[in-house]
Amino acid sequence: MRVSQMLLPTLREVPAEAEVVSHQLLLRAGFIRKTASGIYTYLPLAQRVLKKIMQIIREEMDRQGGQEMLMPIIQPAELWLESGRWHVYGPELFRLKDRHHRDFCLAPTHEEVITVTVRNEVRSYKQLPLLLYHITNKYRDERRPRFGLMRGREFIMKDLYSFDQDEAGLDISYRKMHEAYTNVFRRCGLTCRPVEADSGAIGGSTTHEFMVLAESGEAAILYCTACDYAANVEKAITLPAAGLDPGMQPLELQEVSTPGKKSAEEAAAFLQMEPCHIIKTMIYKTDQEIVAALVRGDRDVNEVKLLNALNAINLELADEETVRQATGAPTGYVGPVGLKNIRIVADPEVMALANAVAGANKQDAHLMNVHPGRDFKPDMVEDIRIVKAGEPCPKCGARLQEARGIEVGQIFKLGTKYSKVLGATFLDENGKEQPIVMGCYGIGVTRTMAAAIEQNHDQDGIIWPASIAPYHVVVIPVSAKDEAQMNLAETLYRELNQAGVEAVLDDRPERPGVKFKDADLVGYPLRVVVGNKAVQEGLVEVRRRRSGQTDLIPLSEAVAKVREILPTL
Repeated sequence: MRVSQMLLPTLREVPAEAEVVSHQLLLRAGFIRKTASGIYTYLPLAQRVLKKIMQIIREEMDRQGGQEMLMPIIQPAELWLESGRWHVYGPELFRLKDRHHRDFCLAPTHEEVITVTVRNEVRSYKQLPLLLYHITNKYRDERRPRFGLMRGREFIMKDLYSFDQDEAGLDISYRKMHEAYTNVFRRCGLTCRPVEADSGAIGGSTTHEFMVLAESGEAAILYCTACDYAANVEKAITLPAAGLDPGMQPLELQEVSTPGKKSAEEAAAFLQMEPCHIIKTMIYKTDQEIVAALVRGDRDVNEVKLLNALNAINLELADEETVRQATGAPTGYVGPVGLKNIRIVADPEVMALANAVAGANKQDAHLMNVHPGRDFKPDMVEDIRIVKAGEPCPKCGARLQEARGIEVGQIFKLGTKYSKVLGATFLDENGKEQPIVMGCYGIGVTRTMAAAIEQNHDQDGIIWPASIAPYHVVVIPVSAKDEAQMNLAETLYRELNQAGVEAVLDDRPERPGVKFKDADLVGYPLRVVVGNKAVQEGLVEVRRRRSGQTDLIPLSEAVAKVREILPTL
């Protein structure tokens, strides 16, 4: 391809709406253009990158026995009503009606369609296991689309679904996909780490997210350098809290005045104690009830853990009026002692406190010497706090480290969550009907492209890993007016393509500096410059984009040298 013939609308200025590096560079380098909020047009260079990512995905899915199919984007509401998710999924679900006023949605995921498809086609255990996948557009009406391709309303995704006879079969399918995902992201040139995660709206018992490590990542992950433990902050756990000292004597409950001391830190400072001796009481509303969540004063409530513990659909922090009506006190002075008609969920660390301090459910007052079990009894004791870096690893006890990550893939053990409700069954060896055991495995294709840039860039532009670069090499004649340079560049360009190297020729009548800047911005792994030395001495300049290393190579050896370097990039 000649650059003069390419649709390559590069920009010199950083677009104002672009917040993260990948969004900035995809716009500046002419890969994408915004069509609407969270919806983008992929220009030719982006399409080449996406096709390469998809090809890697296909090869790794097929290697594990996956079979590719294609499912519809428009799905009838009846399937979602049957699964129970039509009214649960929330406002992210794009809903529409056809001309007959029948309800449909744009697919955010395909559990319903694939489960019903298998329900209609699979009868016997002899037809299992199955690994079925497709790559297609997905739609989620994000409240606030942001970060370009990181959080869009339309995106490309690969999802694979496994169907097995039992949990043992699901374990095998899960391990296959774990291996496949590891290979996909390695082949895409990404530093990626699988972490334990929350299953969210998809459901299921076990799930791992595959995180590309990058400072711009939306998700915080905790990991151990001494073992293989890693989890996102929504899922991370630590070693159990130490129990009460059996020699500790509970003191008499005492009310003290704490005017204006609403936060745990303010109350602790006023009372001359550490925040870890405070019981922080947070009031939440679910779809069914008011809940008091108790954590230590130096901790924060993990709302995902709390939501799961309550088995609720929705959870939000209660407003000031709700707090007053439920407890009789303003926010900041609520405590568990004497609370009525409110379910209390306490973190295990709270139950390990003795002679603690809590809100007195009265303006400007706290209670001293609160003793869990004596002064209040929680309805539930569950891990509901956020774990932070520096705390001990739950597997080996070493200190956890924190990093930022971009989720590019997630794998789920669904079990029979969908097969039972949608009636996907099979007859086992004894002729008995059993529910199919399922797994779900997704990769964000467009997000993977963006994550690759977040992890591979510098101040001059993108640095593509060779495996997913739109082109491997750009051949640049220094002067388009010099016939000898142009002839040599044309010949080298043809020879590279004939040798299986994806090359472009920058034949534009632009200054060399403009061409070099565009080459760095687009991120071609290699740049070959044909100048006066090529004409006079038979030497061309080969420059590696990532390291900046430049070599002078005899023109006759240039193709072989390029083919030698590419696998290392």
